[in-house]
Formats: sequence, structure tokens, C-alpha cells
Amino acid sequence: MMNRFLLRSLLAAGVATALPFAPALADGPVAARAAGDEAASLAADRASILAMAGDYKVTFDFRETTPWRADYTPIAPKVSGGHESVRVIENSPGKIVLQHLLVVSDDKGKTMVIKHWRQDWTYEPESVLAYAGEGKWVLETVPERMRKGRWSQTVWQTDDSPRYGGWGQWTEEGGVRRWRSNWTWRPLARRDAVRTPPYDRYLAINRHSPSPAGWIHWQDNIKMGPEGGVSGGKMVPFVQESVLNTYAKAGDYDIKAADAYWTATKDYWAAVRTAWDEAIAKGNGVRVAEVAETGSASGERLMSYADELNAGKLSTSQAVAKARAIIAQVTAG
Repeated sequence: MMNRFLLRSLLAAGVATALPFAPALADGPVAARAAGDEAASLAADRASILAMAGDYKVTFDFRETTPWRADYTPIAPKVSGGHESVRVIENSPGKIVLQHLLVVSDDKGKTMVIKHWRQDWTYEPESVLAYAGEGKWVLETVPERMRKGRWSQTVWQTDDSPRYGGWGQWTEEGGVRRWRSNWTWRPLARRDAVRTPPYDRYLAINRHSPSPAGWIHWQDNIKMGPEGGVSGGKMVPFVQESVLNTYAKAGDYDIKAADAYWTATKDYWAAVRTAWDEAIAKGNGVRVAEVAETGSASGERLMSYADELNAGKLSTSQAVAKARAIIAQVTAG
């Protein structure tokens, strides 16, 4: 079987205890609209989000571009890819949840499915779970005047622990629909974390757009870290990164394997989501230690329980009990 840490490399697609500044707001309040226009806009937004579901060939293109320090040299561009099936796992008028499933083959041609990232979309959110640095996420209030007509997007890691959240408006400019977030902090992705670089987080804008072939996910990242490497020190920019993840519709891979995995594990993952939600509500946010290889302190274990469940080595109730114990452990204190 392919080593799970090796598989993590295929997944390659900010803030200290006191932030020196907070990410800026997006544009001003959405202009008032007639009821009919409001309904049409909401329907168009939902259609754009739901259009991200499907089966895709994905290309991940990471490029450090402009260095913001004279002593920093950008690393070489990295382009990778794979296949992903994206499934709608919740769909209500004000919330849509999309689960990504990565489908890969090992060196013997055996298909393996890895639960990848999850994106939750909430209409006119009151709050969003935001990264606050060094293994900490907090529930931040969305200013009331900025809620109307907007959506939040919360992104979760492979084990459903938090990654980042932001909010913004779906618009159409030049005939292209897009959603653009406010400036958000994010923890390092594995592609960077395993290198122990001088920066330790991203300050980013996140964009999504439907395309004729599928859709794109475009990230505009400022890689930032504490000056001199001192935790809690002044945050300084190191380099600009452009990320373009392209999802092109495809059917030339083992889609049935993705759906079979999800059928076998979806009840387990639903219980895992509930456990995380409970921990976040209890603490008005959550602390989870970040781990370079697996994203979080719970990552490898929660993923392995799903694998054992899928292989028939654990029952759903056994896997859920183990997962809840791990989540309680990693969020304690």
C-alpha cells in the first residue's frame, strides 16, 4: 500500500497570540436590491456553488512570484495534479457543503481514495471560523452591515479539523462569475510546512469561478512570518505566491471507488463533523496543534479510522468512539 505520507504530497493542493493587524474587510455593503433581484441573485449564487460538484482532473499550480525581502529568494514553481470527485453532502437554502475525495493509484495500479478538503458555504453568516495563528481558530463576528447578500466559505482539513474561513460576495464582471473573500489568515499548507521556511502563515484572498470546463480556485497569498523568527514578534511579508487550482471535468478514473469510499464512511465523517462543531461551540473557537505532515495533531489517526472502517476492520460506532476521544484529547486545554 502506498505510504500515507507519500499520499500527503499529492494533497499539496495566517497569527501569533497578538496580531499586529487584522485582515481587512472586503468591499462595502451590498447595495439594496428589489425582492425579485435578491431572489435571482441568491439562485445564481447557489448554482455557482453547486456547479463545483462533479468529477475532475485537477491541476495544482503554485508559484512564488515577488519577494518582499531582499534576503529571500523565491522557490521554484511546483505543478502537480490528480483526480477529485466533489460531492454535495448538505444542501439547504442557506448552506451548501461540498466534500472533496482524492482518487489516486499506487505503484501497483491499485486505486486508493483519500478524503480531501471540505468547503462549507453559508449565506449571510453571522460569524466565521477564522485562523488566529499557532494552532488557534476563533469565531469572528461578520460585521452586520457586511452580511446581506454575502456568503462565507469555511475550509476544513482532511480530518475535518479547521483550516481557514472567509466571506465575500458572488459577482459577475466581464461576463465571468466569481466569489472573492476578504483578506484571511491561513496556516501553512503541507507543501510549505514540511520545509520549515522562515514564514509560518499566509495572508490571502481566495477566489472561485465557474468555467466552461469546470471551475477554478485562485489564491493570492502573502507568505508571512514573525520578524527574526521570534514567536509573537512583528509580522513581516516574505514573498507573494499565486496559486491556481484548475478543475476540469473528467471521467477517465475510478469514480466508483470515490463513491464507494464515501458510502462506507459518510456516517463516520458526519459524527466527526459534529464532534468538531461541539468543540468549536464550547470554546468559541478551538486549539489544535499543527503538524507539518498531516495538517493537525488529529489528522493521521482520524483518517486511519476511516480507512479501517472502509476495510471492515472497525464498525462505524467503534470508529466514531475512537474519533471523539482523539478530538477531545487534541482540543483539551
